[in-house]
Amino acid sequence: MTPASVVIVGAGAGGAQIAASLRQAGFEGSISLIHGEPGLPYQRPPLSKAYLLGQLEARRLLLRQEHWYAKQRVDLVHDRVVTVDRAERQVHLAGGRVLEYDHLVLATGSRNRELSVPGAHLQGVIGMRTRADADELAARIRRGVEVVVAGAGFIGLEFAAVAAAQGATVQVLELAERPMARAVSEQMAQFIRAAHEGWGVRFDFGQALAAIDGEGHVTGVESSDGRRLPADLVVYGIGVVPETELAETAGLAIENGIRVDEQLLTSDPDISAIGDAVSFPSAPAGGRIRLESVQNAVDQARHVAARLMGASAGYDALPWFWSDQGDLKIQIAGLAQTGDLTVELAVPDPRQKIFLRYRGDRLVAVETVNRAGEHVLARRILAGHRSPSLAEASAPGFDLSAWHAAADLVPTG
Repeated sequence: MTPASVVIVGAGAGGAQIAASLRQAGFEGSISLIHGEPGLPYQRPPLSKAYLLGQLEARRLLLRQEHWYAKQRVDLVHDRVVTVDRAERQVHLAGGRVLEYDHLVLATGSRNRELSVPGAHLQGVIGMRTRADADELAARIRRGVEVVVAGAGFIGLEFAAVAAAQGATVQVLELAERPMARAVSEQMAQFIRAAHEGWGVRFDFGQALAAIDGEGHVTGVESSDGRRLPADLVVYGIGVVPETELAETAGLAIENGIRVDEQLLTSDPDISAIGDAVSFPSAPAGGRIRLESVQNAVDQARHVAARLMGASAGYDALPWFWSDQGDLKIQIAGLAQTGDLTVELAVPDPRQKIFLRYRGDRLVAVETVNRAGEHVLARRILAGHRSPSLAEASAPGFDLSAWHAAADLVPTG
């Protein structure tokens, strides 16, 4: 039964997409979208890339323009949720307002894992998360500034590439032995490292940030091996923490995030949850996972909106990710694990890469650099029921596009 009123907590990409998808599907009930930041909801991925470089103006950062909310009858509520009363199906806001719901969607996202080292409170120590963070960083990055980046994940490396392009001196501390260690193959990591080093970025692997020095403002950092590095600016990206507090206080099941079923329903059938804060069953992963991905949040939002309008299929979208670093567009389709085999396909341009990831004889992920066509093709292959074997992919001259074209001509029975 289609609900008469939907309240969405969180106005990031996932929350905003639910509102849009419901209206596109013909939903006529009331929609309240709760946004805990000032201003209109905006995209986060460009903050550490095009927006930070000044290539994307603030207006184009918005998920929707202001007139859209009025036209689509979406009540954009600038407040913070204090409690959820499941018995009365009410959301209580910090400002005293109470919203009634037939169905509630938690799109609460995640927050940066905070630095817990001496000096983390100093000015010039910033975790890239909000537009305000990006605005502050843009004002500070210039030629000659000494920057230390803690963490060589997506955000840290995106920022490092921007800072280096602006003429800053950039040093990256990373506890793992290579960049993006949890996200990509060793071969891809080596390529990314070499690209950054070509831009002037220096890496210290196997090193954590032990302390930050300064009086009022940061002047340097200490690495875990006792060295002191000069720093005018420290940017950290050491992971995120799912925002589950609201769900916990409401008594919902928690398991590495808000636990949902294959329909993205929580332990309360009147409450769905999506995005970074959610752990869900995944066939590609072979179990329950939590993904920190804009596309995952958007795909889940579309699924929840469709279900509220009567669709019954379970959520099974293929995970995919991207990262812009300098002149590299890194795209990943599927989910690989440590220990999966890697096959590199030959490409003519040294700034392009295609890596196929295998678990036994099964293709589980494809990593590409500046090969958008193969990325789209990989998503199609991984979402289907046929993929090249490890032996086929390892043969000299193997071409993924040619293989797919030939496979499409073979009947599946």
